[in-house]
Amino acid sequence: MTATPGLGTAFDNERYLAEQSEAILERMRRVGGKLHLEFGGKMLYDYHAARVLPGFDPNVKMRLLQQLASQTEIILCVYAGDIDRRKVRADFGITYDADTFKLIDDLRERGLDVRAVVITRYEDQPAAESFAAKLERRGITVFTHRPIPGYPTDVARVVSDEGFGANPYIPTEAPLVVVNAPGPNSGKMATCLSQVYHEHRRGVRAGYAKFETFPIWNLPLRHPVNAAYEAATAELRDVNMIDPFHLEAYDRRAVNYNRDIEAFPLLKRILERITGESMYQSPTDMGVNRAGLAIVDDEAAREAGRREIVRRFFRYACDEVLGLENGAAVRRIEALMEEFELKPENRSVVLPARAAAGAAELQADKGHHGVFSGAAVELRSGDIVTGHNSPLLHAASALVLNAIKALADIPRHLDLISPAVIGSIGTLRQSLLGRDAISLNLEETLIALSISSTTNPTAHQAMLRLPELRGCELHLTHLPTPGDERGLRRLGVNLSCDPSFASTKLFMS
Repeated sequence: MTATPGLGTAFDNERYLAEQSEAILERMRRVGGKLHLEFGGKMLYDYHAARVLPGFDPNVKMRLLQQLASQTEIILCVYAGDIDRRKVRADFGITYDADTFKLIDDLRERGLDVRAVVITRYEDQPAAESFAAKLERRGITVFTHRPIPGYPTDVARVVSDEGFGANPYIPTEAPLVVVNAPGPNSGKMATCLSQVYHEHRRGVRAGYAKFETFPIWNLPLRHPVNAAYEAATAELRDVNMIDPFHLEAYDRRAVNYNRDIEAFPLLKRILERITGESMYQSPTDMGVNRAGLAIVDDEAAREAGRREIVRRFFRYACDEVLGLENGAAVRRIEALMEEFELKPENRSVVLPARAAAGAAELQADKGHHGVFSGAAVELRSGDIVTGHNSPLLHAASALVLNAIKALADIPRHLDLISPAVIGSIGTLRQSLLGRDAISLNLEETLIALSISSTTNPTAHQAMLRLPELRGCELHLTHLPTPGDERGLRRLGVNLSCDPSFASTKLFMS
């Protein structure tokens, strides 16, 4: 288990693997046939869970699937509208169709294969057709599910030849069929139910369940970890609630969220119409979620949840400035921050980053009228390192160089990259490529550092400390340029930014 800087370890991965795998196997035994498991959240690289449950292995769910590989087949769903809009997965900066390609590759590298990809709510979108053609040319089986009129409210029509019956059946053989997607609202549940319908039409006993991580049903309703889930899904307007069906059936409080609670009566009717019965009395019953049993330090998890709420505030504030959100998500998170008595400045790296920007302005030539940018990172030791922009380096570039110097006990005044190298790159940028500035973004800086490390032992020593930045908290006083964003993503830091632009220019390459 890996500790989070300043928090320690709050989550036991081995306990979670044992509890969650046994819960899935027990659900398979109850179904007595094929279990179609709607797999919520990320199969791989679940960085939200790693942030709010310090010690959580971002790939622990994949480890679980590898344990069950001999009994498992995987179906991936992608909503045609998300392909058409080129929706982006924020943590990787890639579109959902590209993320599907990446997920298939990642699964194959770990000994798991994808039985099929389903394009859901397909209405002949050209981008979806192109996506399907690319997959099929690479040997991936593709199915399309068109919108079902009246879904999910018109149960009689949904559970008929005009509804689920109109969807093509996806042949599977394993007792566990895992259905996952690049993001929410991708049609996972409808795909599972469609498959259960077709299995029963073929005389095969089949059932449905949900693999969940958040909200955690057996934590208090207003626990910061559950509140962080609300913050993470603010654009979807998810709200955590006490599951009234669970309370009525078992006289026990359990946390669920509004969409599942609202959908449960219809989902129960659909399952009863397909199978003749339903084993579930509440939406919480449907979930397979043992994450709460693996929390070993509740206070560390609470603090991590509070930190994540603030980090999400910055994320949505930036999206609003970029025109990606209308401001409603920011208002929702501001309400959460007020509830938990949080302010943006509670994030430990915010004020140091802003102070670094102020220092850059003080040090600048009197005739300089550009944007002054600062950056700060909290190392695993708890020490905070800062950097600011200059004519030679972006703020993110200066920060990372200062941070690895600190990690390697290298005096801050020593250059890791020769000024001659930066000058040569500047000549390339301005004279040969037509750029208007020498200043290197982080991606360029990391390349220059690797080149310098071949002849400079000090640079090589510092470069080896780059992996120690993974999981560290980092703040910029501006939105990162594309080169900075790519570099920070590769370093794996937990980034937040003030909703300000790094330049007065409208186009950033």
